[in-house]
Amino acid sequence: MPIFKRNPFGHILFLKKWLVRIFGVISHGRYRRFNKLQIEGSEIIRDLPETNVLFVSNHQTYFADVAAMFHVFNAALKGRVDSLKNIGYIWQPKLNIYFIAASETMKSGLLPKIFAYAGSVSIDRTWRSAGKEVNRQVKMSDISNIKKALDDGWVITFPQGTTKPFKPIRRGTAHIIKTYKPVVVPIVIDGFRRSFDKKGLIIKKRNILQSMVIKPPMEIDYENETVDEIVKRIEFEIEQHPSFLKVVPVEEYARQEEELNKKRKFWDLY
Repeated sequence: MPIFKRNPFGHILFLKKWLVRIFGVISHGRYRRFNKLQIEGSEIIRDLPETNVLFVSNHQTYFADVAAMFHVFNAALKGRVDSLKNIGYIWQPKLNIYFIAASETMKSGLLPKIFAYAGSVSIDRTWRSAGKEVNRQVKMSDISNIKKALDDGWVITFPQGTTKPFKPIRRGTAHIIKTYKPVVVPIVIDGFRRSFDKKGLIIKKRNILQSMVIKPPMEIDYENETVDEIVKRIEFEIEQHPSFLKVVPVEEYARQEEELNKKRKFWDLY
């Protein structure tokens, strides 16, 4: 790789590679030692095309969710089966993985700015800014940048636009799907909210069972399915439809989770 080769956003790939390597090594223990990450469906990652793939997921922290996906995707591409064992997979990372994030989040400090260089497609939220509700037009440059990222590789998005559970899916995600026709891969995560602080930088609690389930690509009729239909399907695929709240009472869910955490074996082989 030429040392000054750049991606479509002007980021130097050599520098990006080293950022991914460094943060990969630093964060690896968060998913292998302090709180083991249980993975399902990593074989799906290996069968995806090189570009125009959109991952849709529920969201629990600002950065820990994305970091875990970078680990899981790269581990799967290097032949790991539902495992992050042996950090060597991060030495030659896939560099065309991007994640959609709010511009104000990615400008909120030095560390977020470094994370942004590693793969953020930063957008201005149309519904919220600086903790207040707003109502503003979508910036066409934001849409253009998402298209640019899809043309170059894989894009991760959290269509609820918040870390709060069971919030509505933003229609913009469905518009992107209908317009650019990407392969859409749903991901369901759990345990990150209990493991980390809201930003996903500080380990809040150890011995928590984290999970990531990668589901098969959605079969979408891009021409005939409406935006509302796609939104509804995404809600179910990432298990954020309100009906999921009725499956198990909150108290019973908490009891089952506590029992599960007692049973899990924490100190697995590193």
